[in-house]
Amino acid sequence: MLSKEILDLANYRLSQAKENIEEAEILFNINKFKGASNRAYYAIFHAIKAILALEQKDFKKHSSVIAYFNQEYISKAIFPKELGRDITNIRLYREKSDYVDFYIITKDDCKIQIDKAKNIVSSVEEYLSKII
Repeated sequence: MLSKEILDLANYRLSQAKENIEEAEILFNINKFKGASNRAYYAIFHAIKAILALEQKDFKKHSSVIAYFNQEYISKAIFPKELGRDITNIRLYREKSDYVDFYIITKDDCKIQIDKAKNIVSSVEEYLSKII
């Protein structure tokens, strides 16, 4: 049985993910695609960390969080492989937007990233609802 603290942490992280989606949409609607891409990525990151909270797992590096999720949830078919590919792609877009000089994500690519992030957060929420 999961403790109240663990459940609270998982729910908090999921609420962060949902808030990040809202922020991504707001930024998208005012043509701030770099920020919207960043928020879409963080929605996914916080959703994954909500799952990891149930295992009391945490990592300092984003790459470690995603690698663990891929190893334990994607490769074991708890979540579909397509979802894992989407996570990787959104992470790459976020990194390019944040770290590559003169890189500008297009409106269309940003919209795709937000839609995929919404799908991932929704999938995680559905998974958590079965566990919690």
